[in-house]
Amino acid sequence: MADKITGIDIRILKLLAKNARLTYKDLAELLDTTRQRVSRRMDRLERNGIIKKYTVIPDYDALGYMHVFLGITVKPGTDVDEVIDALKDDENVIIIQKAVGSHNLILQMICPKDMKEMDKMLSNITKKVRAIDQLDVTFVTDTVKVETL
Repeated sequence: MADKITGIDIRILKLLAKNARLTYKDLAELLDTTRQRVSRRMDRLERNGIIKKYTVIPDYDALGYMHVFLGITVKPGTDVDEVIDALKDDENVIIIQKAVGSHNLILQMICPKDMKEMDKMLSNITKKVRAIDQLDVTFVTDTVKVETL
């Protein structure tokens, strides 16, 4: 059973959500506590799966890419987990989420700005997943806020 999440855990998570490069010393100073306490809390947060990953959020536009959302509705009776298995090794798919509503899956992809290249990438998705009933594509034009907490 997971340990109880405390107020200091939430404060640690909020600080790391804004800047994942903060050291234990930085966190301790901001929280007016000790590095040892921060270390213990971080170990517990990681061990319990509360912190899943430390990462960066790149500026895809500056790198020459577009951020694209795909809403996928699969045909009735399709095993969604099999669809996920078919897609999870695609290096251009950065997030796969199961969903309830208009779509069974929401994918976030990074695509080149070249429309022909992007068309090839989307075609590869439809080839991997023959059970697609509906595919909606949304192009992200600007990311104005990213907060995890």
